[in-house]
Amino acid sequence: MTDVLILGGTGWLSGRIAERWMDAGASVTCLARGTRPVPYGARLVVADRDEPEAYDAVRGRDWDEVVEVSSRSTHVAAAAAALAGDTRHLTYVSSVSVYAANNEEGADEGASLVEPAALGDDGDYARAKAACEAAVRAALPHRTAIVRPGLIGGPGDPTDRFGYWVSRFALAEGGAVLVPDAPVVRVQVIDVDDLAAFVAALGAAGFSGTVNAVGDPSPLPAVLAAAREASGHTAEVVPAAPDWLAAQGVQHWMGPRSLPLWLPDDMPGFATRSNAVYRMLGGALRPLRETLVRTLEDERARGLDRARSAGITREDELALIAALRSGGDLHAGG
Repeated sequence: MTDVLILGGTGWLSGRIAERWMDAGASVTCLARGTRPVPYGARLVVADRDEPEAYDAVRGRDWDEVVEVSSRSTHVAAAAAALAGDTRHLTYVSSVSVYAANNEEGADEGASLVEPAALGDDGDYARAKAACEAAVRAALPHRTAIVRPGLIGGPGDPTDRFGYWVSRFALAEGGAVLVPDAPVVRVQVIDVDDLAAFVAALGAAGFSGTVNAVGDPSPLPAVLAAAREASGHTAEVVPAAPDWLAAQGVQHWMGPRSLPLWLPDDMPGFATRSNAVYRMLGGALRPLRETLVRTLEDERARGLDRARSAGITREDELALIAALRSGGDLHAGG
């Protein structure tokens, strides 16, 4: 039986990776703090990765596969060093954020990376991920797969980015929805379950190398139209100019008071990265509509009007629409 160690296993993606390995008949152990449950059938080893003895309970066993997803460079480096002698293969889930520039459309895995951060200096996500990549490669040369996803969508997304739009169209029902007027912005989404299956498949094959695990580039307006269609929304869609949105304090991409997935127009290489290697290695990309429908079902279960990590509230949205229609600013006269 294949023995797999997931460093984590209680989070959104890592839990699904654990499930895919168990689906394949593997024995799965998850090393985590124990504050959340592991997937049914997995073994939990409780450990604090800030402690030097964190990996003692899983050392000395021959692991066919270790999966690492953390962006904490000290955690990643310590785990790789501690387990290198016991591990046949390691898969590290990094990010396309490690690339130094977003000015070239269709760039592949050979594009230049940001300068890795010093270990423990994790304030910059991209540089921290680059440092993690360097650490696992140094500890397990020729035994490491680096997987670089971008936008991940699907049920359970804790960032609320992808689910915002299909949820908002559903919540609005017969009311207007505010969207950015951004025809050249692209979106490149991969379903969480397609990504999890791919990570498990790379580990099973013992693949060594780097792969962009990203979807096909789609114009943002097309993605919004698909989200609208999946939700059944038929009311007005109100486009707002990027400069006007920025003047109202509406943020790009994600986070509080944002319009998720919207980005400035001057990043032509963002969300256009090559996925040729991913496809060549058998990576699946389900239809966008399927991911949207699955996401909407999850959003309804969690509550369409719940507090979100990304997006704007419905109340704020209606106020912005009213200000836009009046030809003014939201805070004019305030």
